[in-house]
Amino acid sequence: MAAASESSGTVFSARGVTKVYHMGEVDVHALRGVDLDLYAGEFVVLLGPSGSGKSTLLNILGGLDVPTGGTVYYRGDRLTEFDDAALTRYRRQHVGFVFQFYNLIPSLTARENVALVTDIAANPMNPTEALGMVDLVPRQNHFPSQLSGGEQQRVAIARAVAKNPAVLLCDEPTGALDVHTGILVLEAIARINQELGTTTAVITHNAVIADMADRVISISDGTIVHVHHNSSKRAASELTW
Repeated sequence: MAAASESSGTVFSARGVTKVYHMGEVDVHALRGVDLDLYAGEFVVLLGPSGSGKSTLLNILGGLDVPTGGTVYYRGDRLTEFDDAALTRYRRQHVGFVFQFYNLIPSLTARENVALVTDIAANPMNPTEALGMVDLVPRQNHFPSQLSGGEQQRVAIARAVAKNPAVLLCDEPTGALDVHTGILVLEAIARINQELGTTTAVITHNAVIADMADRVISISDGTIVHVHHNSSKRAASELTW
């Protein structure tokens, strides 16, 4: 699949986005007037240190949080005007989430964990098909306690993509993993982006992962400080850190 560009269509458009958390008498400015566009089918890395505002921005795009100010559009729909019920429908129908910790249900098998999502999705994959995207069909009847950390994270990715989301948002998906296992997880995310055309955003503090991206958006102190287009991308298997 060719690298996405502005001509592929705008999926997200954010303008002047701010987020202020009130902590007692102190105001914490997590985002300070962010302008951002994400395009259909592209793979974006949001790069920055802890506390830079990456997760806050991702949560706003995914409808898990709302900004203090500014506007966010998803394919022309103004997310910042959605009520709680509309945000719930948006998350359910359009967005897959992958977090640093896997959040699998211990009493359910890998396949059953994935099936939980397909039961509420409008146009889901078969759970076994989703596990096939992350090379885990042979392990589909195993419980989380029988899976390695990397396998559990790949189940979490399968769960996220099983509802056929247009967008996959990943928050430090390799943060709890060693290098070898992290690369397997990144390979699964890249495969989904390439084969399904899912707009994919990965936030990380690991600069090496940026080499996989179509675009790298660097964030510091709640602002976007640099945007870099990779002229060529590296495969996850070529990375080391």
